Amino acid sequence: MSSFADQVAAQIPSYTRMISGCHDTQTSADANITAFELPNPAGRRGGACTAALLQVLYNKSGGESWVDVLRQMRENLAEGGYTQVPQLSSSKIIDVNEEMTIVDNPSGTKRAVLIGINYVGQNGELSGCHNDAENIKKYLIGELGFHEGDMRILMDDGAHQAPTYANIMAAFDWIVRVSQPECFVDTSYSSCHSNLNMYDETLIPVDFQRAGQIRDDDLLKHLVKPMSAGVTMTCLMDCCHSGTVLDLPYRFIADGDHVAMEENEGFNINDWMDMAQTVMAAAAAAHVAGEAADIVADCCTIL
Repeated sequence: MSSFADQVAAQIPSYTRMISGCHDTQTSADANITAFELPNPAGRRGGACTAALLQVLYNKSGGESWVDVLRQMRENLAEGGYTQVPQLSSSKIIDVNEEMTIVDNPSGTKRAVLIGINYVGQNGELSGCHNDAENIKKYLIGELGFHEGDMRILMDDGAHQAPTYANIMAAFDWIVRVSQPECFVDTSYSSCHSNLNMYDETLIPVDFQRAGQIRDDDLLKHLVKPMSAGVTMTCLMDCCHSGTVLDLPYRFIADGDHVAMEENEGFNINDWMDMAQTVMAAAAAAHVAGEAADIVADCCTIL
């Protein structure tokens, strides 16, 4: 019988890792990002997780490990009064004491999908998610050599492609299709996020009331599993309850107690490999949409 790692590798050929701003049980937080001393931040509001990570990345002197970066993120958050605990999850075991890198080969092809949803005009409209997408774009272009022409940027600002359910899924399908070995992929999502039925994590697109939510199963099917071998993908999820949204098998929690990456507690390889799970009946979809509306409305007090 093949090992657990071999089974995972057969399902996820790429090297996929995700930085999330909090545990599944925690909410994300909005911040006055000028307090994080970012270079010319695109606006005064933004996600605390995104701001804390960018502050660390801009101030890196070289050689900082994954654990260094994540723990410094937590310190930056704590200084601002935020209790969030950053997490790193991955499709492979990472030695968290090794140098943290997003792009290992500067000459490699680099692509990105950046999503920021403020739910403009809706109950519970947010104020910082567009800024997060713009600040991530600025870092990728200015520091890592990405090109805007190799990015898909989705924001509900009237100037970019709208972050609808269909457009988000199409962006994921696009980046999988165009990314080949030796390609470095960056995806970021700043918006609202939900737990559905205590099992599925979901992203909430701008048209959730009509189109529904994007389940973690959809992310596995359209983004994680089909990504080609040889591609390195780094995801940033700055949203509530986001610790396991990609359902990756390994994780490291920067809480000061954990010292190494471990198998994700509660991860079931058999359940995870079964992509033919029964979906909710159509009658329940209306309830889900209503539940998402409540979550978005609550974001004005949470974020």
